[in-house]
Amino acid sequence: MKEARAIYERCVRRTLSHGTTTAAYYATISVKSTNLLADICLELGQRALIGRVAMDTGSPDSYRDPSAEEALQRTKASIAYIESIDPSGDLIQPIITPRFALGCSRQSMQLLGQLHRNANVPVQTHISETEGECQAVEEKYPGHTYASVYDEMGLLGEQTILAHAIHLSRQERALLSQRGARISHCPLSNDALGSGAARVRWLLDGGLIVGLGTDVSGGYSPSVLQAARQACLVSRRVAETEGDDAKLSVPEVLHLATKGGAKVLGLKNKIGELSEGMCWDAQLIELAHVPENSKDLSMPVDIFGHEDWNEKIAKWVFNGDDRNTVAVWVNGRLVHGSIKE
Repeated sequence: MKEARAIYERCVRRTLSHGTTTAAYYATISVKSTNLLADICLELGQRALIGRVAMDTGSPDSYRDPSAEEALQRTKASIAYIESIDPSGDLIQPIITPRFALGCSRQSMQLLGQLHRNANVPVQTHISETEGECQAVEEKYPGHTYASVYDEMGLLGEQTILAHAIHLSRQERALLSQRGARISHCPLSNDALGSGAARVRWLLDGGLIVGLGTDVSGGYSPSVLQAARQACLVSRRVAETEGDDAKLSVPEVLHLATKGGAKVLGLKNKIGELSEGMCWDAQLIELAHVPENSKDLSMPVDIFGHEDWNEKIAKWVFNGDDRNTVAVWVNGRLVHGSIKE
């Protein structure tokens, strides 16, 4: 547990330093370490949905649940603990986390689907990340698509978060939209692993809610800003075959990173925008003006004074990093950085 504490604490501090006020975590199969992650998020002030990963097949015996029933009981134990440390759910919430359709048996997914409905706890899992994965799912479940497998198991609904969704068919898109499932677009890991390019405009046009994910450590950066940047670039690659309408603008990827993410997590009435009645989850960004004849290259974004507001924001999206993040608040609490009096 000492190693788990060191890693999880570093992870939470690092993501906060990049302005991530809210995270949806896939922890591990261990109840104890998953509960520890919840403790650390509560202690450091990061808003989080935390899931003990359920997986009872397709993995080494040393790293999987021994049975579907054991996966259910371990998941219930972690849910009970997380609800006990934050009964109101204002900051920390549990989330049911079947790893994906090839990592869970039919029985395990059915039991977790029943738990989702009975306990009113959200679900997160993966869908259609690679073409080979999609083919393997259809071979394991003849007559089904990837999406219909989850639907049959009771895992699709308005509280379902699905990572990736790169290789969905039109039929699957319609099913996910009908069920109200949400998509976490993870361009960093998709490019790092060569999984493909998600058609975000196509997903949005199909009525799906889309936000951004970093998918660490499949993705190479803990920064949602970096994910927004990559989402812009990926959309341009998609546009090579889908047409210019597929391109995402800077305001659109920032929406995916903020309001879109809040909608995906079911928190649109609490966070995602700065307006009256919303929680004060915010970051303060410094875009310093470059003094005349300055040789200081310590900051990543150069502002010369002629830029309008949109140009400044675009410079930050394409060049900024955690050095620009001066301070971060979650629910009104300063959780990273400092403010000069």
